[in-house]
Amino acid sequence: MPVITIYTKPWCGYCWRAKRLLDSKGLTYQEIDVTEDALMEAEMIRRSGHTTAPQVFVDEVYVGDSEELARLEGEGRLDVILNEGPATGER
Repeated sequence: MPVITIYTKPWCGYCWRAKRLLDSKGLTYQEIDVTEDALMEAEMIRRSGHTTAPQVFVDEVYVGDSEELARLEGEGRLDVILNEGPATGER
């Protein structure tokens, strides 16, 4: 199974939505709270190119934010990414 990393903020509704989707699929993920950690927030921005949370990665490949995660799930492509690797489910 791939390594899933999600950068979050505890008060963020979009973060909760993304985590709820991952939880509903029975997935485990590394959650990095960037609320009070400037270094982790800078890492999130450097890796994703975005300043908002959440930002989701599968292995080392950027998947997107909460809306992108939901879109991939709706299209059935999230399972492809998770089962076959990010390169096969490119956005």
